[in-house]
Amino acid sequence: MNINIIAVGKLKEKYLKEAVSEYSKRLSKYCRMDIIEVADEKAPENMSRAEEAAVKGREGQAILKHVKSDTYVIALAIDGKLLSSEVFADFINDLGIKGRSNIAFIIGGSLGLSDEVLKRADFKLSFSPMTFPHQLMRVILLEQIYRGYRINMGEPYHK
Repeated sequence: MNINIIAVGKLKEKYLKEAVSEYSKRLSKYCRMDIIEVADEKAPENMSRAEEAAVKGREGQAILKHVKSDTYVIALAIDGKLLSSEVFADFINDLGIKGRSNIAFIIGGSLGLSDEVLKRADFKLSFSPMTFPHQLMRVILLEQIYRGYRINMGEPYHK
């Protein structure tokens, strides 16, 4: 399976880079994983809704440039579907069984994802109704993908 994580912004913190590197290394046993970073747009504090939409729109265009037509797109969104780790593992496994071997997880910037990206998404996934920093979300997502593969392979780790 080919998995791309398309994320807005670069990781700056050393500890997050190390965690992403560790989970990427662990996942290399199970799938081909690429992380694609797109530039985050400047977002001043007191923007109008139109300015926010414009920023998300520019980030969304950058994201969609990396999405191929045969890719199954999973957008991370607060209003997406909540899944347990076991159900998430089944979901990923089922995609492979159905021949969906190219998957892209999309992590938006601080303002979220544009309407265009959300419309392109085949599935919207939520990890919590809480808001997380998008840089930390990368680590959480990688850990859950790794956990899912371990669950599907019947390997210890999950508990």
